[in-house]
Amino acid sequence: MAYDFDKIARDYDRMNHLMTLGLDRLWRRRAVRGLHGNVLDVACGTGDMVVELLKRGCTVTGVDLSEEMLAIAKRKAESGKWKVADAEQLPFPDEAFDAVTCAFGVRNFVHLEKGLAEMMRVLKTGGMMVILELATPDSKMIRPFYNLYTRHIIPWLGSRIAGNREAYTYLPASIERFPKGVDFLRVLNKTGYDFSPDWQKLTFGVCRLYRIQKLNKVKIDPLL
Repeated sequence: MAYDFDKIARDYDRMNHLMTLGLDRLWRRRAVRGLHGNVLDVACGTGDMVVELLKRGCTVTGVDLSEEMLAIAKRKAESGKWKVADAEQLPFPDEAFDAVTCAFGVRNFVHLEKGLAEMMRVLKTGGMMVILELATPDSKMIRPFYNLYTRHIIPWLGSRIAGNREAYTYLPASIERFPKGVDFLRVLNKTGYDFSPDWQKLTFGVCRLYRIQKLNKVKIDPLL
């Protein structure tokens, strides 16, 4: 069951910037490089990704299930288009967008494969799907410090600053169980679309950037 993000909308931006030491801003700027045209941002939250896309001159539609999040997003970017919508049932026709993005949102899809299939459906053939997502680092040297920070310090910060320890206990747990790297691409491979993947580890692997170019609607052979 997905977490109710209306509960943390008010403190969402402050906690994001604090937890990532401001790196989330840099990750978004890197993610939007090279994108243009008509872009859909899925699970847009409070609109930070939409703001970055608008700076690049894109026409942007942001969708999210949380009305509280969208209310904040609308105040940030009046020129954006906004819609309450489920990522697993996007209210747009096939191949409607030049690019589809999602920053720190796919981890919260109830049915990951279904949400990814919808994002691919509304993306034009040849277009780019860009996904930013948090991940557990692979390094055995970094992992103990990461675990201490995510399992203890972040929930404490959530309790002290946002008054919601539950939400920031859910966060590290959702990161740990989310597929990353090749495992994530294996899920994407089940959506019925042929694609060309590229992905990078950012900041010691605590964030992953995926760039997925849609090639055809139906694949002939499994890619992975």
